[in-house]
Amino acid sequence: MTGPGRGTTILSALAIVAVAGLVLTVSRTVPDGAERPLVVAPAVTDGVVGEPPADGTQAEAVAADNASVLGVSPEWALDVGGRTGIPARALVSYAAAALRLADEQPECRLGWPTLAGVGAVESHHGTFGGTHVREDGRTADPIIGIPLDGGEGVAAIGDTDGGELDGDTEWDRAVGPMQFIPSTWSRWGADGNGDGVSDVHNLDDVALAAGRYLCADGGDLSDGADWQHAVLTYNRSTEYAAKVLETANGYARASWS
Repeated sequence: MTGPGRGTTILSALAIVAVAGLVLTVSRTVPDGAERPLVVAPAVTDGVVGEPPADGTQAEAVAADNASVLGVSPEWALDVGGRTGIPARALVSYAAAALRLADEQPECRLGWPTLAGVGAVESHHGTFGGTHVREDGRTADPIIGIPLDGGEGVAAIGDTDGGELDGDTEWDRAVGPMQFIPSTWSRWGADGNGDGVSDVHNLDDVALAAGRYLCADGGDLSDGADWQHAVLTYNRSTEYAAKVLETANGYARASWS
């Protein structure tokens, strides 16, 4: 996340509205009641490193079982995850965050495909470099971005956290499966799973934080211009916004196939 900014070109407004409409509908029916380079950096860790997940459907079922705690139907997560290619445990995080935002800020109208689009572009749903999202929502290994040192195509952001989150005491780096800059996380850090901790490496937490960030300007994300503005606050690149749009639209369509 490189900070706020407004683009001048509306990216396929009708397509955005199509996504937003599906997002809203899907996000309310999900629970049935219940390109920035990255590196996987095991050296930057709090000591919690997971084992590789079990293979096949069993692993997805175990991950989806955690959905009920967050108010999302495990059956929905497995079904839609299979149709979209999103790991079920990651999909639970996005859906839970969208449902939480629907209660907190219903006027925002943010749904899970947009969050999933961001998560896909930022870290391939927390799997970049071969890591994975564990059943508790954490990535098994931390995902850390390149130094924001002002190099080609990169903003210059000096260290703001003493290296606490990113292990770099000279420059900030984006951190976690939704790639928060430390200074942004210090403001927007959230507890998405109710465990009393705001963990930048936990997809439950960062999905909610990202949703709140996208809704922060008070826009209606069923509107194309508001949607684009929100995504451009996350990353000031029209190419980035177009990629998120394409990905989110694909997920929304696949979820209804």
